[in-house]
Amino acid sequence: SSMQPCGSAPCPGFRMREVASMYFTMIAVFLVVLVVALQGTAPRESPFPYTVPLDPQGLLELSWNVSYPLRLVHFQVLVKEPKFGLLFGMSDRGEFENADLAVLWSDGRNSYFGDAWSDEEGQLHMDSQQDYQLLGAHKAPEGLYLLFRRAFSTCDPKDYVIEDGTVHLIYGILEQPVRSLQAINTSAIPTGLQRVQLLKPNISVPELPSDMQSMAITAPDVVIPSQETTYWCYMVELPEKFPKHHIVMYEPVITAGNEALVHHMEVFQCAAEQGSVPGYNGPCDAKMKPAQLNVCRHVLAAWALGAQAFYYPEEAGLAFGGPGSSRYLRLEIHYHNPLVFKGRRDSSGIRLYYTARLRRYDAGILELGLVYTPVMAIPPGEAEFQLSGYCTDKCTRLALPPAGIRVFASQLHTHLAGRRVVTVLAREGRARRVLNADMHYSPHFQEIRMLKELVPVLPGDELITTCTYNTQDRSRATVGGFGIMEEMCVNYVHYYPQTQLELCKSAVDPGYLHRYFNLVNRFNDEEVCTCPRVSVPQQFASVPWNAFNRDVLRSLYGFAPISVHCNKSSAVRFPGEWEKQPLPKVTELRDAAPRCPPAPAAQPPAPVALHLGRG
Repeated sequence: SSMQPCGSAPCPGFRMREVASMYFTMIAVFLVVLVVALQGTAPRESPFPYTVPLDPQGLLELSWNVSYPLRLVHFQVLVKEPKFGLLFGMSDRGEFENADLAVLWSDGRNSYFGDAWSDEEGQLHMDSQQDYQLLGAHKAPEGLYLLFRRAFSTCDPKDYVIEDGTVHLIYGILEQPVRSLQAINTSAIPTGLQRVQLLKPNISVPELPSDMQSMAITAPDVVIPSQETTYWCYMVELPEKFPKHHIVMYEPVITAGNEALVHHMEVFQCAAEQGSVPGYNGPCDAKMKPAQLNVCRHVLAAWALGAQAFYYPEEAGLAFGGPGSSRYLRLEIHYHNPLVFKGRRDSSGIRLYYTARLRRYDAGILELGLVYTPVMAIPPGEAEFQLSGYCTDKCTRLALPPAGIRVFASQLHTHLAGRRVVTVLAREGRARRVLNADMHYSPHFQEIRMLKELVPVLPGDELITTCTYNTQDRSRATVGGFGIMEEMCVNYVHYYPQTQLELCKSAVDPGYLHRYFNLVNRFNDEEVCTCPRVSVPQQFASVPWNAFNRDVLRSLYGFAPISVHCNKSSAVRFPGEWEKQPLPKVTELRDAAPRCPPAPAAQPPAPVALHLGRG
């Protein structure tokens, strides 16, 4: 390895080494105490319960744990082939500009560690406030271990705030020695990004039934195509007369060696009305794929990189099997193969654990957000354009039981332009709490996330789902719909007890949109054909997107009445008047500003010198 001990250069002072050894002693004592504390309760657990590969080769392995009482994350990075250093950090969407970084670098003789930030050009600067705190670095046969910690929020304007939802982690590898931190050119080194949910919910594992059985739904030794992105579909059939069971947990099954290639997986159940569905094993977008597979959309399980096993609450399970339930399941795997490996074989999938002793409640899945319709559209060239979908008080009053429902998990969904998704629960016209929020949402990282606590939703509550989109790379309007270049705004909430309500969504009233096109024509010399034979996507395509037309569309969506879909399972609406409903008026939720101590006098930032001997 190139990170030699100090060699002929003067070694860092005795104090540094003393402090480092004290740190290690403290950590060792802490780990011993932790292990002893855990021994009575469970098998010995790693102090770092969560692990992901950072790079496609798996040479950088990140492990972490979360302390909610201290509002801290402890990170451990294993560098399997240490060269001359490593950059690790976080940024809004995985870019190396305006990033918050922990950097280990070597000038060929000594090694240094420091907290840094990058400016709009990607140039690195040492941070005046060192918030990535190094706890230790040591070499082992498997590579170099770096251990450091970081508070969720540091009150340093240059630092990333670690919050719920997706975090874009970035890394860079130094293959040559560097004179100083400032000499690192981030555009000239191997870099990459990995998305994870850092702040996992601190949920204790529920008691599992003694008669639990399992079923692995896995790909049949598939050869992963040698291209960057593949969605693979495989059909599975449950046994004849398979009775009703409750799924109580599921976990990923990943073929060894493919940990960095299997990006996310979902198991869907087909619609019961469809009857039999033909077998299929191939790419989901292939011409040969039977059309019947499109009715297999009811999500039973979903996993994405970095996610652990998913547990249902002790009092509920997800029903599958039995009369009125399809025997056909579809496994969908997203392979991410940027290094274009050829001939890799894969049998990954999801293992479902289920019980025949039914729990007290059936779990249900309720779809919130926007109806899939072109009347909701985003103009091109927008950095941040918001659309909101409403589940109204009228619908929840009609469809929910008197005691309400309990939401325990949520999966957010948009297509490629989605950047943020937030669902807020409002009661009596006031926003009460966030049901799920992802401020750094990525359409490439969609997982079912357990909520930190159960969220009760009562009859008369309103659920407002707001998606923020970026269309700066598009020259035409983006309309709502099923196509990948069309958009969606959905939150699938997982709850119990199951009700008849499957979908509670909205869209702007089509009559008001028609008036918008008429108005555009009055101001812009008849550019848009408003005759009935021209479709809404065609009308949006012919709007000249000047500032006036953009702002009027934005305000139309913010005040016009809505068409509400308050639907049972077979797309039948609950009885009632659902057209031209008033837009719910809700007072906003106030953000709690972080309490920041007065800023200390600026210290000239200095890196920590490391003595990287063996062990």
